[in-house]
Amino acid sequence: MSTGLKLVLFDVDGTLVDSQNTIVAAMHTAFATLDQPPPDRAAILSIVGLSLDHAMRRLVPGASDTQVAALVEAYKSGYMAGRTGNRDYAPLYPGAREVLEHLSDQTDILLGVATGKSQRGLRLLFDAHDLHGRFVTRQTADDHPSKPHPSMVLTAMAETGTEPVDTVMIGDTSFDMDMARAAGATGIGVSWGYHAAGTLGGDHLLAGFDDLPGLLDQIWDVAQ
Repeated sequence: MSTGLKLVLFDVDGTLVDSQNTIVAAMHTAFATLDQPPPDRAAILSIVGLSLDHAMRRLVPGASDTQVAALVEAYKSGYMAGRTGNRDYAPLYPGAREVLEHLSDQTDILLGVATGKSQRGLRLLFDAHDLHGRFVTRQTADDHPSKPHPSMVLTAMAETGTEPVDTVMIGDTSFDMDMARAAGATGIGVSWGYHAAGTLGGDHLLAGFDDLPGLLDQIWDVAQ
């Protein structure tokens, strides 16, 4: 039975913030550190959202555990170097802050994140954009299998006491949509992220953040 509370989960990279330039630069740094040619930009952006070890295995099929671990650590170092002293390393997408503020004011809506970032990376991002206090549940790669495993969404629902029918997952990749589906939640893809809109496979597609409140009303009105 529904409690009446609604849960809106957001992916981060490619959904709330545009971090693609920093991600690509950090990946180039990681591969250069190990004297390997870097993947092309499209390949790098195709794995955004996965946990780093899964991402590296997709980028370097057949890599040993040692090579994967080295690439992950080199990437983390490169990413941190890219963001140090650079407040614009991952700007919020247009309308993101406004819609987060609007949804936060709704007494029946809870906000959360489900991201392939680490807790440390998420905390630093929230520091940069003053987003602390907006999200009541934060699911990161530190504590879960990689997307599209539904663990992040299932845990967020358990923490907030919400049901699948009252939960939406907003993301820019097919990993996000598959994760939502596996958890029984509604998947909302965004058209501005790192996977082509036509490949997302979600239940709905968002053209801009301004459209989100109306879409949520529509989804939950139909679900009741």
